[in-house]
Amino acid sequence: MNPLNSILGTIIAGFILAIAIALAIDENVLRIPSLIVWFHVLAGITWIGLLYYFHFVQVPALGEAAADSSGPGPAAIGKYVAPRALAWFRWGALATWLTGAAALHYVGGIMENFFFTNGVTAIGIGAWLGTIMLFNVWGLIWPNQKKVLGLKQASDDEKAKAKKIAFIASRTNTLLSIPMLACMVSAGHGGLFY
Repeated sequence: MNPLNSILGTIIAGFILAIAIALAIDENVLRIPSLIVWFHVLAGITWIGLLYYFHFVQVPALGEAAADSSGPGPAAIGKYVAPRALAWFRWGALATWLTGAAALHYVGGIMENFFFTNGVTAIGIGAWLGTIMLFNVWGLIWPNQKKVLGLKQASDDEKAKAKKIAFIASRTNTLLSIPMLACMVSAGHGGLFY
């Protein structure tokens, strides 16, 4: 059976290949801190990748679909694509934050970086930006998207307001993701802020 025939098979094969490469290079690479950082990066790519998908692909496509009188309209995306993408988006956000908090523990401590007890650090700033973004996902974007997508009862006026709130919160996350990623990369690779 070809693992590429299913998404689960593809993911499992990807993990097996990654572990085989890691063991071939250095058996110490599979320590708990390394695994936590690896899961943090995987979850973060899922979260931020979907954030970028929404703003670079889905939002413009919905505008074009709404203007196309001979096409299927935006309902196809709103009914079938958006709910699934938003599920991966919000759970990816939570997984990213949780694994990030665990990773902070291993790279100098949560108190020292997140609460700046030993001064401001790039990774601490990145952690706070990620926390703001997580709040936006669960506190603003998702509750309002449920109204927009019809998953929660709302009047047309409530839907219009919810659409604006979700859009601005999500666009804010796109803005914050740029310095957040710069902070995270610099912390591990001596980049922009190191």
